[in-house]
Amino acid sequence: MPEAVRVLANEWRQCGVKQGDVLLLHSAVSRTLRRLVRYGRKPDVNDILASFMAALGDSGTLLLPLFNFDFSAGVPFDIRTTPSKMGALTEAGRLHADAVRTGHPIYSFAAIGAHADQFRGVTNYSGYGADSPFGILHRLGGSIAILDLSEQESMTFYHYVEEALDVPYRYHKAFEGDYTDDQGCTSRRAFGLFVRDLDRGIETAVDPMGERLWEMGLYTGCRHGQGAGLRVIEANAVYDATAGVIRAGQAHGLLYTTEPQSS
Repeated sequence: MPEAVRVLANEWRQCGVKQGDVLLLHSAVSRTLRRLVRYGRKPDVNDILASFMAALGDSGTLLLPLFNFDFSAGVPFDIRTTPSKMGALTEAGRLHADAVRTGHPIYSFAAIGAHADQFRGVTNYSGYGADSPFGILHRLGGSIAILDLSEQESMTFYHYVEEALDVPYRYHKAFEGDYTDDQGCTSRRAFGLFVRDLDRGIETAVDPMGERLWEMGLYTGCRHGQGAGLRVIEANAVYDATAGVIRAGQAHGLLYTTEPQSS
């Protein structure tokens, strides 16, 4: 293992990545790539990918978001070739020889590692539904890691909790388009998302909820842009804290805001 990969893997463990965990990773990698140069390596996202796999160990599983919103605008989806729009590390994960890709055309994921088969063949209708990769992560007792991104830019798991509790400021919306599966068969298919209610001026604003999680001592590691830049939290902890906020009627100001409506 290259020294730079080993050093990064050790840093991720110090931030809270556990061997054998199922880890959903949201990432921005430009700062880490610059750090690789200081370690004498050419900047290569595959080194970063290898460092997370090393931190998780042979019994661990890495889950990477491959989100792409083109299907909602009428662009055909092909599970074999449609790229991720969530950054270079996620695209490297999609192309990994051992990656298993889930089938929602907007919110798909790449799973690599010991539990990747748990995600094989998953083609959930609703992006944030109980049968989605978010739900699998939750049931497996996994964790969420965020590398150099704000809460607003990363923590999609909040929407999984919002759908589970059927919050009134979001609603179910269907999107239909041409869908090509892993066998190359194309058909017209519909998929759903639990979207914010634009008519009510609902705007996602989750940075305050991230601060709440820090205050509760649930995050470990570093804030984005500081130190290693990685923070880690258990998915169960995010679910319980977010559900508590919603049930207490405190979601406004922590999970969303309402823009004034014009007359």
